[in-house]
Amino acid sequence: MSDVIMEALGVCTLVIGFQGALQEANILIMIVAVVVGVFIGEICDIDGRINRSTAKLTARFAGEGEAAKIANAFVTSCLIMNVGAMVIVGSLNAGLRADFAMLYTKSLLDFVSGIMLTAAMGVGVMGSAAFTLIFQGAIVLMAEFIAPYLSDGLIAEISCTGCLLIIAIGLNMLNLTKIKVLNYLPALLVAPVIYYIINNI
Repeated sequence: MSDVIMEALGVCTLVIGFQGALQEANILIMIVAVVVGVFIGEICDIDGRINRSTAKLTARFAGEGEAAKIANAFVTSCLIMNVGAMVIVGSLNAGLRADFAMLYTKSLLDFVSGIMLTAAMGVGVMGSAAFTLIFQGAIVLMAEFIAPYLSDGLIAEISCTGCLLIIAIGLNMLNLTKIKVLNYLPALLVAPVIYYIINNI
């Protein structure tokens, strides 16, 4: 049953990823961001460093075999729940206008997906709650300062690049690939830089 649920979630994750990535208006930005981002990730060995650190931490509370599963569940759920326009726009609306409607909607979606992910992947998914609180909470608290720098186009580029990572997660969940998704994370920081360069040349 766990394997079947995992496969279903993998398919759903692919759909979520494709829906977001296909909205990309300038594919060149995504390509450059991902290529440069994964280059940085491989050089810094982000995947290896985080997995080793997480394994050491979780090995104290679980067996060594379980540590890798917990780390994978945590990273997967964090990316699925914290990438997308709803996260950024919803947090900005909450911080600037005290409008929490979008965040409440996103929270409900995350609650449902969190239950399903936990059933399939284990307790590691619960750690994403703390990360989501810190990540989205930081955007809400700093909304007044970062809003002027976040245009609709920039938010779209970050979201589309993030959705590409979600596609990679979906492929991994279906055991079709073994992509080191953590090494792609720098792409989320590179995308805004490329967007800024292209729009200011």
